[in-house]
Amino acid sequence: MAGIEGKVVAITGASSGIGAETAAHLAGRGARLVLGARREDRLRAVVDGITATGAAATGVVVDVTRREDLRRLTDTAVATYGRLDVLVSNAGTMAVSPFDELRQDDWDAMVATHITGLLNGIAAALPVFRRQRSGHFVTVGSTAAYTVKPPQSVYAATKAAVKVLTEGLRQEAGPDLRVTLVSPGFTHTEGVGKGAGPEIAAAMTRQRDEIAMPPSAVASAIGYAIEQPPGVDVGEIVVRPTAQA
Repeated sequence: MAGIEGKVVAITGASSGIGAETAAHLAGRGARLVLGARREDRLRAVVDGITATGAAATGVVVDVTRREDLRRLTDTAVATYGRLDVLVSNAGTMAVSPFDELRQDDWDAMVATHITGLLNGIAAALPVFRRQRSGHFVTVGSTAAYTVKPPQSVYAATKAAVKVLTEGLRQEAGPDLRVTLVSPGFTHTEGVGKGAGPEIAAAMTRQRDEIAMPPSAVASAIGYAIEQPPGVDVGEIVVRPTAQA
């Protein structure tokens, strides 16, 4: 199936930022959506906004650190639309801090969300894709995987793991499946600086407002990968603001 129209796409972290923008972008191109996020009220608002345009979308409360939540997301896609064509693993957290602050709960959250959450999505969707003999994993990474800048070391490490896992999955996927890593640079989302200390949060927010690209840029990159004809696998896309070094 080429293009986007008619494809069934599940998206995690869909209640705001890149996830919500990707949902809107794909809905406008005729995709049928299953949207997952932890914040039920925000998720409902995104779903309602999409269905108000006449597009097809349903919401599932999902915490990607819980295996059963990802299985419920993929099961909902199959039960509602009969199949799942794409899983966009987008959920993330960016509670960055210097090592000396010893914010181990934040470290654990980034590991659980970015690494365990990605693996949970793979485990939920891969059997579906194998049965169908088709499917597409799209993973949202980060340019932090390529350049480590304090105080983002733990965040960067988890995103480097995301890059490695996605490439390994691509190599094992075989001829029927597609695997794409989309690595955004500085993007204007509410998550920038969220959970960081006051000084770091202020600095990140200030830089975001000065140079960050809109999440629609990332949504377009995801759409580009999805719309390619069968047999064409866009392995990796790096998209960043021109002002970002």
